[in-house]
Amino acid sequence: MRTARTSILEIGYEVSGPDTGTPVILLHGFPDDAHAYERVAPRLAGEGYRVLVPNLRGYGATRFLESSTPRMAQQAAIAQDLLDFMDALGLDRVALAGYDWGGRAACIVGILAPERVRGLVTIGGYNVQNTVTPSEPAPPHRERMHWYQWYFNTARGRQGLAGNRYELCRYLWREWSPTWDFDDAEYATTAPSFDNPDFVDVVIHSYRHRHGNAPGDPRFDAIERRLAGRPAIAVPTVILHGGDDAVAGWPSEREVRAFPALRARRIIPGAGHFMPREAPNAVVDAIRDVLR
Repeated sequence: MRTARTSILEIGYEVSGPDTGTPVILLHGFPDDAHAYERVAPRLAGEGYRVLVPNLRGYGATRFLESSTPRMAQQAAIAQDLLDFMDALGLDRVALAGYDWGGRAACIVGILAPERVRGLVTIGGYNVQNTVTPSEPAPPHRERMHWYQWYFNTARGRQGLAGNRYELCRYLWREWSPTWDFDDAEYATTAPSFDNPDFVDVVIHSYRHRHGNAPGDPRFDAIERRLAGRPAIAVPTVILHGGDDAVAGWPSEREVRAFPALRARRIIPGAGHFMPREAPNAVVDAIRDVLR
């Protein structure tokens, strides 16, 4: 594990592959860490790519530099962390792949800095949020899928995450990927990342901000307003969906049209929410295809 320093964070990341290879940044979601790509990164590195897998703020070895920095995790902040990470390592143009929080950050960088993105693999499609206008209630079955979000918007949910983080996160792995038969050892490699001292604050802020129940960082207000308009992502893109993903909704055709340079859209049977772990070949193939 190496570290890269930005103005706010010391970012822990794993790197593999030749220094001269095309840089590919792989981004994890909640609740996960860089281990999510341990079946993806070696294959890409073996094909000559320079593969970088950072831990997001609040996870693993990544730390805030100052104790006074608010532990915020709105979508624009996670995307800015990605841009800052690229700057810290001197990466002008990269390929991006991610899911959940990481996929959202990758999509936003594709909006804000398309000239720096060679290609995008977004697992889940267009997952940029509108944090400005409250969303309408979804159908009941969709609302039920997001029970954890409503839980985290309560004082009890914060207390529950702090006190039961290992059990809760493991439960979400099971619930979101019902056909994935992971074992105790695989979960045990990632669970220590949730001991990060900022994990609870970061997770709670993320899920409260998106529903209007926590303030954002004022420096990102203009970006959040821009994202609320659902701007197009004009970089070469492959969209992946887990056929058994029990939490991510299927994107509408309007969302698919938001990718004018779409190369492919694939449903991966037997894969749930944690696709890099469950179907690593599909992720590797998508990265190869988007860079051709």
